Amino acid sequence: MCEYCGCQSLATIRDLTNEHDTVVNLSGAVQTAHHDGNTPGMAEAARAIAAVLRPHTAVEEAGLFPFMAAELPGHLAALEAEHRHIEAVLAAAADGTPTDPAWPQQLLDTLGQLRNHIPEEQDDVFPAALAQLSAEEWEAVEAVCARVGTAVPTSATGASAG
Repeated sequence: MCEYCGCQSLATIRDLTNEHDTVVNLSGAVQTAHHDGNTPGMAEAARAIAAVLRPHTAVEEAGLFPFMAAELPGHLAALEAEHRHIEAVLAAAADGTPTDPAWPQQLLDTLGQLRNHIPEEQDDVFPAALAQLSAEEWEAVEAVCARVGTAVPTSATGASAG
């Protein structure tokens, strides 16, 4: 995680980063379950990852990305396409253990993509947001955060941009 630009001083960015950390930790549970031949365990971990990513992605796509679209249009479109792919693979486990024998490997491959996706957000998008968004825009992002919530504990103090 980058700590050079100061974006971690904002509660919203700290919380998004905390959610990334949670997803990475849950990915380890997928790896362990796969190693043990436990496809139901993989599905359970996939549901937990999806629960974290639902509000997380909403904050990014309805909060941060619209304010950054003019500066990073291709980059944000690629990240959103990756969000859709990740959601689709995780959704296969929404109602239980997928019966498709290819799904476990699809999940592992997708989580590998996610591990590459996270640094793009943390090292590119979050610092750019710190530099570009006005105080009013951060208030709009925080309103999205308040509306969608989070699936993991959030930071105790809320610093605001200004």
